[in-house]
Amino acid sequence: MFQRLKQLFRSLSIYGLGDAAAAAVNLLLLPIYTRYLTPQDYGVVTMLLTIEAVAKVVFRWGVDTAFMRLYYDCRDEAARQRLASTIFFFLLAVNGVLVAGSLATAGWLSTRLFGSTGQAVLVALVIGNTFVAGFYFLPYQVLRIADRSALFVVLTFLRSAGTIVARLILVIAAGWGVAGVVYADVFVTAIFTLVLLPWFAPLIRPLFSRTLIREALGFGLPRIPHSLAHQVMSLSDRYFLNLYRTLEDVGLYGIGASFGLALKLFLSAFEFAWTPFFLGVMREPNATRIYSAVSTYIVATLVLLGMGLCAVAPDLVRLFTAPAFHEAAAVTPWIALGVMFQGIYLVGSIGLVITKRTMRYPVATALAAAVSVAANAVLVRRYGVMGAAWANALSYATLAVVTVTFSEQVYPIRYEWGRLLRIVAAGLVGYGLSSWLVPASMPAAAGLILRGTLAAAAYLATLYVSGFFHAGEMRVLRDIRARVMARPRPGAPIDRSGVEMAGDVLAAAPEPDADAAELENASKPVTAVSPDSRAPRR
Repeated sequence: MFQRLKQLFRSLSIYGLGDAAAAAVNLLLLPIYTRYLTPQDYGVVTMLLTIEAVAKVVFRWGVDTAFMRLYYDCRDEAARQRLASTIFFFLLAVNGVLVAGSLATAGWLSTRLFGSTGQAVLVALVIGNTFVAGFYFLPYQVLRIADRSALFVVLTFLRSAGTIVARLILVIAAGWGVAGVVYADVFVTAIFTLVLLPWFAPLIRPLFSRTLIREALGFGLPRIPHSLAHQVMSLSDRYFLNLYRTLEDVGLYGIGASFGLALKLFLSAFEFAWTPFFLGVMREPNATRIYSAVSTYIVATLVLLGMGLCAVAPDLVRLFTAPAFHEAAAVTPWIALGVMFQGIYLVGSIGLVITKRTMRYPVATALAAAVSVAANAVLVRRYGVMGAAWANALSYATLAVVTVTFSEQVYPIRYEWGRLLRIVAAGLVGYGLSSWLVPASMPAAAGLILRGTLAAAAYLATLYVSGFFHAGEMRVLRDIRARVMARPRPGAPIDRSGVEMAGDVLAAAPEPDADAAELENASKPVTAVSPDSRAPRR
């Protein structure tokens, strides 16, 4: 079991490395950006990103998820090339028509969102850029399936770093403002498409299979309403703010939300690692036990990060933005809470993918989207940006509850509910103590360090006192602590008899109980047995 966890968290940490590095640079540059772009400029950028998010879903037709699922069914390289080529040419033909129509209506869309046709060129560029980048999932998915996570991170980091550099040049040095943001993205996409050609080349052949595209669309099309509903949930707050308030309010909300969405760095890395992990485990005899245990650890990590982000949100916003944006900090905890609910949805809905019951996804997301629209319509009109933040958290809580319920109906998993409740309690204690004990008047840098340290310490202490950790987990933690604290004298021999390497349990530890042993054995890959090996020895 520990080997499974180490494999998952290794992939998770590697996938998160590139995005985290790029996000850290973006965060450090935020004080500069907020002095060159006004809240109204950020409002325009936020609405352009809304267009990009919707176009990204439409241009994929759900076949990005279908590609990964069907790839596992391909028996040889020729079958994999047929699958990739079929999806590539389908997207090229169908989305080419959609792009042509979208470009023709760019002026109308600009008028609807911004009150004039002044942003029509930027709208058209965003749509065209999204169309080209919509093919990147093909080589990316293959790298994930092949567990080439290091190469995946290098490629994604290079793209992110290139975008940051291009934006610095065009927004700040050239003084292009909002236009600089869009043109920087277009420039980097053009360069990066050429960079990815060596990874497209082995996949694409002049092949097309109607049977495969029907199967891919059968798997993926039910996810389009589901994905569009996701976009309604994540973007309706911006739409209603733009409708009832001003672009300046949209910009302030966008800045506050961007700090809360920082938790998605973990969630994005987790999703990259999680999908190949649970699909690879699904045929093992005790797969549901593995899912249950891993889910507990994932939720514990998610709550720790989310609670910590909520605690330090005021200090982060004060530290990294200009004074005109400081009031945006109020929405950050609610956005982070929504991201935590998204994580629960990702962990708890795997049964729908494993059993191919994806038709239930649109039902769940439609209900959550309806909650989002209704809540935003009521709350934004009365409470402004805070109403939008509350509606966001409420819609994702609805999504988590409904999808976990649906998944349990088709693929029951005995989750460790007692331990999960302890995690929630520890999160509340950590956030409450850090908010209560650290004064708001403290300088931002000092408050960030003190509040974050106190929140994490209170969280872990509550887990320990509440009996969250099992005996086996305590042995592993003591093992890790012993290695960290051990300081052998120079020249003294190092005793390795008591502790095994690579995070395994203590060599002299008691025998595990029957359930733990069964779970450990279930997590090991099955080794093929040759006919000769069955013969009795002589």
